[in-house]
Amino acid sequence: MSDQPLAARMRPRTAAEFVGQKHLVGPGRALQKLLDRKALPSIILWGPAGTGKTTLAYILADAVGAEIVTLSAVSSGVADARKVMSGAQGGMFKTVLFVDEVHRWSKAQQDVLLPAVEQGTVTLIGATTENPYFSLNTPLLSRCLLLRLEPLSEEDVAALVDRALLDTDRGLGDLHLSIEDDALAHLVAISGGDARMALTGLEAAALAAQEDGVATISLDLMADAVQRKAIVYDRQGDAHYDVISAFIKSIRGSDPDAALFWLARMLEAGEDPRYIVRRLIVHASEDIGLADPMALVQATAAAHAVEHVGLPEARLNLAQATIYLARAPKSNSVYTALAAAQEDALGAEPVPAHLRDASYGGARVLGHGKGYIYPHDQPGHWVKQAYRPEGYEDHRYYEPSDMGDDVRDWTPGEGPSTDEPGEGVE
Repeated sequence: MSDQPLAARMRPRTAAEFVGQKHLVGPGRALQKLLDRKALPSIILWGPAGTGKTTLAYILADAVGAEIVTLSAVSSGVADARKVMSGAQGGMFKTVLFVDEVHRWSKAQQDVLLPAVEQGTVTLIGATTENPYFSLNTPLLSRCLLLRLEPLSEEDVAALVDRALLDTDRGLGDLHLSIEDDALAHLVAISGGDARMALTGLEAAALAAQEDGVATISLDLMADAVQRKAIVYDRQGDAHYDVISAFIKSIRGSDPDAALFWLARMLEAGEDPRYIVRRLIVHASEDIGLADPMALVQATAAAHAVEHVGLPEARLNLAQATIYLARAPKSNSVYTALAAAQEDALGAEPVPAHLRDASYGGARVLGHGKGYIYPHDQPGHWVKQAYRPEGYEDHRYYEPSDMGDDVRDWTPGEGPSTDEPGEGVE
């Protein structure tokens, strides 16, 4: 095999070889239309590692016949950028400046690019794994087309692995290796939509197969090669539901260590973090609720982190939310209150006249709003009046659990609580 890594050798050279990102690349897509017209604006490619940002930059530059110059923001600075922009002036070919990890440049360094991008001296293609709305200058971002790349699907990653095994020019075809289905599934799962990680793992397994003198990559060989134990976890089957069930029950049972165990299993198996955090948000109200209102804040903050930071960093945010929810006092009063209210709400009783909308012309003539007392005009901003249809006035749904903040020493119909914050106020 070549000294060059398999992931580098197998990098797609044309749009036809490019795998994934069908929302950007393909017939009828906006990016394809630009390429067909040989028009390439400055672009920011935003997406996780291994999703094709660098590959797409080279394909785009080649498609419009431009010379591409690559800089890494990790190891280059303003002087390097100025040199490229100076060389681009008056050049025979259009210059594409590809800046990898562009978010690593400070805002002042990014400002250096503005005149050249504005004047069209160079076409900038920046690649970033960070949210560009937070990490890039607004003036620079406004001059670029922002394209978001998504993690590759399992089918896309499997297709890349199969291609590498069969390609005799750049891949592993000369080795005549095959891969067992469960070994392929394990490799796809641990890659998390990262093509580079998948091909690096495949290359390690291929080397191990050569050393062992075997022609088939088994699950054990793959797991040993990538140093990641194969986890029994089918995201479409029983294991998926069993593990999430164990996760939620561990949080409900206030066992943070058990909850972290199941969280780690899901993350290691490649579970969608958005699915995990959705369950945390539901649990925050279903099993904790008013006992600790901050639980919902923690869960929704974790969801924000998943969307704006992504994996692997967002694993820490998921772990923090998991520990917080597991340690929080538990109450299902919100769940039981809504369930009880739903039983009554199924009736067809009309809205009482004094509660109906009286804001439009003629509503008063119909009696809408008649008899309604505006609470803010009353002492203490409260007045006793009926807010439900007749016959339901005494039905109680919300029953405090006496856990954490889910405590209120008042009776419905006697006005708002006067407790100090932190002593039971919802």
